[in-house]
Amino acid sequence: MKQNKQKITMLTAYDYPTAKILDENGVDGILVGDSLGMVVLGYEDTTQVTMEDMIHHIKAVNRGMKQALLVADMPFLSYHMGTIQSVKNAGKLIQEGHAQAVKLEGGQEILEDIKAIIKAGIPVMGNLGLTPQSIHQLGGYIMQGKTEEQVNKMLEDALALESAGVFSIVLEYVPAEVAAFISSKLSIPTIGIGAGVGCDGQILVTHDILGLYQGSTPKFVKRYAEIGIEMEHAVQQYIQEVKQGLFPREEHSFRVEKESLKRIYGG
Repeated sequence: MKQNKQKITMLTAYDYPTAKILDENGVDGILVGDSLGMVVLGYEDTTQVTMEDMIHHIKAVNRGMKQALLVADMPFLSYHMGTIQSVKNAGKLIQEGHAQAVKLEGGQEILEDIKAIIKAGIPVMGNLGLTPQSIHQLGGYIMQGKTEEQVNKMLEDALALESAGVFSIVLEYVPAEVAAFISSKLSIPTIGIGAGVGCDGQILVTHDILGLYQGSTPKFVKRYAEIGIEMEHAVQQYIQEVKQGLFPREEHSFRVEKESLKRIYGG
């Protein structure tokens, strides 16, 4: 797709019905991101997501998919305890969760882990720029690539990841010019999130674009719907109708024949 200058579309999913809708409507890739910790499980940040959390949700998403590429995030500390453990955990996401590829955050500091995972036959997607699993080290959700030093480091990391064999790299919360520059230097596609139109594709959190997540929404998110508000209206109307005796109505109820009622009650 990159060679043919076709833009790549990716969205997140954490459950069967969402995955089914995304897949049937032609999205190219679905990411079961560790963002599920915040938008689905109510954690404070992504560092609390476990392997068990990921596998549970990947399996659900896989059941709703037939066409798109299924990528799974490797959660915090699942690839920081040595290459053997990294390969083992990546393998779990493939074998138990049925993901088709895994995504790791970081550059040259995790290169040996990436090489080992790829050597084991598991496709790897990289992630540079803002890496949410490292927010405490980065000092929060801060844009990356604002200085010459950061840009040079990001390019070096991107080239190293490409050389190691990753099939794609997510560029997250990076200035548009920087993301476009790095994308032009790579033969593999870049997927942007808050990184401008110069990337080879885009990814957003589905809960953000649908207005389902009630937390703060980043500037780079476009709201395509306000389903959260619609849900509020539906719930409020349901509560009101039940309390007023307006639901259920006749069309929502079941009946038995009067003769049967007579036999049941002895009337």
